[in-house]
Amino acid sequence: MYEETELGILVAINVENQKSIKQFWKAKDKSTVKPQTVKGHSFIHDEEQDSLKIDFSEEKEFEIKNLQKFK
Repeated sequence: MYEETELGILVAINVENQKSIKQFWKAKDKSTVKPQTVKGHSFIHDEEQDSLKIDFSEEKEFEIKNLQKFK
């Protein structure tokens, strides 16, 4: 689970894209790392259960530089 700091939302990222994120943050020159974006699903509030759930209806693209691991 990651936080998209520009939008202030939580994002679910699959394992393959998580590897891209790790490579991006380990690189000294971030501008040379490809890809600069990853696809993921945002979390939405489920009022019926009063909890967060992943919105699988729409896959969005997020800039890696704006993603921080959510603790």
